[in-house]
Amino acid sequence: MHTNVATNHTKTEILQLLLQLGLTSGGSFAIWRKPKSNTVEIVLDDTTEPVKVGLSIEGLDPGFIVHPFADQADKKAYFIKANKYFSFEIDRPLDSDELPEWAKVQLNNQNRLSPEEIRELLINQTLVSKVQNSKLSEDKDHFTQLVKEGIKAIQEDKLEKVVPARTKTISIPSSFNLSCTLLSLMEAYPNAFINFFHLPHVGTWIGASPETLIETKGDIFYTMSLAGTQKATGDNPLKSVAWTQKEIEEQALVSRYIVSCFKKIRLREYEEHGPKTVLAGNLLHLRSDFRINMNETGFPELGSIMLGLLHPTSAVCGMPRREAHDFLQEYEGFDRSFFSGFLGPVNIQGSTSIYVNLRTASLHDNQATLYAGAGVTEDSDPEKEWEETELKCEIIGKFIQNPSA
Repeated sequence: MHTNVATNHTKTEILQLLLQLGLTSGGSFAIWRKPKSNTVEIVLDDTTEPVKVGLSIEGLDPGFIVHPFADQADKKAYFIKANKYFSFEIDRPLDSDELPEWAKVQLNNQNRLSPEEIRELLINQTLVSKVQNSKLSEDKDHFTQLVKEGIKAIQEDKLEKVVPARTKTISIPSSFNLSCTLLSLMEAYPNAFINFFHLPHVGTWIGASPETLIETKGDIFYTMSLAGTQKATGDNPLKSVAWTQKEIEEQALVSRYIVSCFKKIRLREYEEHGPKTVLAGNLLHLRSDFRINMNETGFPELGSIMLGLLHPTSAVCGMPRREAHDFLQEYEGFDRSFFSGFLGPVNIQGSTSIYVNLRTASLHDNQATLYAGAGVTEDSDPEKEWEETELKCEIIGKFIQNPSA
């Protein structure tokens, strides 16, 4: 059945069409929905070799950037250029005529694929993806030992905080429906950055990040400090929450780091709001917001400057940053790949929104590898930190195993 016969499409059908367009193009693509938005967006670059770009984002073409946790020798990130772009509002049916011309042309030469065929296409395209996690990263004893090593390094004044991570691999069920999974994530997590990206021979990931790294729109620059985690309970979790000293201090460390970055570049005029409790999925966090007018302060390239200073944030690495990073390289025992790196649309519709790649999973073969970290301070309990990572893995994991969860 060709698409030009149909008129109205449901949001599930539209997402399926977009996934079909991406997966049959032979190129790279990303689909996302920003926090508190009803707009789903896609960029597609049908060149077969993934492209890399420098991190001076103000001068980049419109597209979608993806950077791993570790610094790259070439100081570059993967970039999906918006050779083709489309957006639609998720809360209304879409007419066939509203699809862009490039989508109609491509789809008119193809039969519509079923969710099962899209799953098959996805699995076949991720067979060649390299996932470099080791058995160590799945092991509970290894993780709790890692937490203990972190506490010891903090007690010895080598670190203030460290954020060890782990993985959990689950099978992708035969009933897996990628468009339903993405829609379920969008409905369940309205305040998260819901994303899916596919870079041939590099990686295929799905996520629901609660954390903005940097955002620029017009003259305004925005960032946040997000840390502290507990499970949301009761009828009104935002009202009944009580934070411990450990969690308050953990979040204050992240805020202090952002302010220290402003001082480093002699930026004195900024707005700080918070900390306040926010809901991300079934978890609560503490968040402070920072806003700066780039024109008034004379920092037109603040986005690129702060990207360089903030990544990796103390919320995914630790403090002091260099020492925490070295500790993780020595003891963590696996390659985080894109987990706790950054990703997001750049120079699209006049704005750039880059997020920390959290609450995320890598899809490969017939499996999904979930990633999660936990902020370790002197007061941490290794068993509780493990439980925190279990809760974080669940945020994406339950939707992969049961799309309508």
